[in-house]
Amino acid sequence: MKIAIIKERKNPPDKRTVLPPHICRELMKEYPQLTIKVESSEDRVFSDDDYRKEGIEVTSDISDCDVLLGVKEVPIDNLIPNKKYFFFSHTIKKQAYNRKLLKAVLEKKIELYDHEVVVNADGIRLVAFGRYAGIVGTYNAFRTYGLKHNLYQIPKANVHFDQNELVDELKNIQLNPFKIVLTGTGRVGNGAKEILDAIPIKQVSVDAFLNETFAEPVYVQIDVLDYAKRKDGKVIDVFDFFKNPHEYENNFERFTTVADMYIAGHFYSEGSPEIISEEMMLNPDFKISVIADISCDLNVPIASTIRSSTIENPIYGYNRFTNEETDYHSPMAIAVMAVDNLPCELPKDSSDGFGENFAKYVIPAFFNNDKNGVLQRALMTKHGKLTDRFSYLQDYVNQEK
Repeated sequence: MKIAIIKERKNPPDKRTVLPPHICRELMKEYPQLTIKVESSEDRVFSDDDYRKEGIEVTSDISDCDVLLGVKEVPIDNLIPNKKYFFFSHTIKKQAYNRKLLKAVLEKKIELYDHEVVVNADGIRLVAFGRYAGIVGTYNAFRTYGLKHNLYQIPKANVHFDQNELVDELKNIQLNPFKIVLTGTGRVGNGAKEILDAIPIKQVSVDAFLNETFAEPVYVQIDVLDYAKRKDGKVIDVFDFFKNPHEYENNFERFTTVADMYIAGHFYSEGSPEIISEEMMLNPDFKISVIADISCDLNVPIASTIRSSTIENPIYGYNRFTNEETDYHSPMAIAVMAVDNLPCELPKDSSDGFGENFAKYVIPAFFNNDKNGVLQRALMTKHGKLTDRFSYLQDYVNQEK
């Protein structure tokens, strides 16, 4: 069996990779029947020579490989027919901008496995960059806070080599007492928590956060039942929220009157209540001046996330009285950090973490007849058709525009 790590061709260039050099070496040792090739790239965080040093062939021709591994979407012109591909296709939510890509995958009779749906039997994702989004997003939140209030200046995350350098940078900041609210307890939220704990920032309870004053920076990490409540007043569990999101309403406003910074690392699904609405921001007691929206769902559930931002220009201002973009330094503005590809700023660490899980959960499936169904669940297309699991995308594929 031959696997190729393909060159990332989407712009702006992405330096991440599915399998770093040392993991390639370990896999070829563990599976003697496996050959791994690497398509030459000048952008990848690991150089061609890094792979060659581990005994991995670097080439410009991967046409003889069976499975092609990438991170971002593959440009249509670069898709090789009748191959198996792994990459983030960004089509499972019927994203209009990638409809042509999915059509091309079908026309070229490609077997597409989307990283986003590499899940276990319970639907839990097995490979993801979420932890690193949380790590980088939290660093960016502190950078934004310093720039917004002219307190300090730190460089962008992408000038640092790894997570340790990010933490060292943040430890050098002199912070006045302020309060941070963090939503989410999954990969993203816990990645954010990792940075907050490393600085360190003191974690406090919801009750203490809402009602007490502190002489040092503090944060609270909250889950769905802290920022949403059932309309009928019942308290059930998080599974009820996920099953019946329409039965819930916002309970986050109480945090907006005491928090200075909001780090959004939650998962949002259609039908869930807003977290910060336009009306909520008109409250004279609204205090949040910086929102680091790592989840980056446009317009909902956070009204100030009117667009995604970029690594080059990560911050914009949102005038909470006019609902329009403005200079983030303006006294009327909330400073918004809404970069939608945060792990790209820490390519080595994020590639290492992703690669470890890909090697642990995905590669074995090719050699054990997919006994755990990992490949079957992730397979979106086969023989020019959508698989049953993704047949709901047929109307999306059929649309002309």
